Amino acid sequence: MHCLFCKKESSASRSQEHIIPESLGNTRYVLPPGVVCDQCNNYFSREVEKPFLESAAVTLLRFHQAIPNKRGRVPAINGILMPGFPVTCWKQPKDSFLAHLALEPDGLKHLLSSDTGRIVLPARGTPPSDRVVSRFLAKASLEALASRLVKYPEGREYLATEPQLDLLRDHARRGRTPGWPFSVRRIYDADQYWFDERGSILQTVHEFDILQTDTCEYYFVLAIFGLELALNMGGPEIDGYLEWLDRHSGVSPLYWGKNSK
Repeated sequence: MHCLFCKKESSASRSQEHIIPESLGNTRYVLPPGVVCDQCNNYFSREVEKPFLESAAVTLLRFHQAIPNKRGRVPAINGILMPGFPVTCWKQPKDSFLAHLALEPDGLKHLLSSDTGRIVLPARGTPPSDRVVSRFLAKASLEALASRLVKYPEGREYLATEPQLDLLRDHARRGRTPGWPFSVRRIYDADQYWFDERGSILQTVHEFDILQTDTCEYYFVLAIFGLELALNMGGPEIDGYLEWLDRHSGVSPLYWGKNSK
């Protein structure tokens, strides 16, 4: 067996690879040991996923949705206790409503004497850079493709050695291709809920698929709390995806064709 990214022998590797990070709530989409070698697994966790997850916008999203990291901790954010006392806010996992506060003594005195105790939290944060996002998508797209071939060793080996995937592979590993564009748009609100057939409330944290267009282009499409990201797996060009959306009235591939509900 050879690693999907570095192409080195990986049969002795022991670590599983999460297509979407655990810190975005993923425990389902996981590749078995060896598909991605231990060295690449650690590298992507440190150099690709961490910059994405620790960006201000994603940290704020994880706080509001109470998504814990691998250690079971929801990231804390800074806020302001009016009229101007800094506070640190944190939540317990899976509790998106109740926040806990840590503040300095002067802030505590003000809170105890205040009638309202109004706290202002950031409404938005700086998103990760385009390079960070495109590398994150490149890595996840190859792994999503590999997940379809987990039971087929010859198919996995084909992905690990196929030259046409080298540009995407190299961008995920090194980010050398400048300006690899991607599509980004919101397809539903982050707090959108649905009801299943039993009447239980559901919230979609993440969902992804691979779109093959009529011109044989392949796009990886990922939605995180309703924010849809799409990347051309064949090269740094996104026009084909935008044209596909235009021809299909803007419906996301995640909810079109075989995915329609």
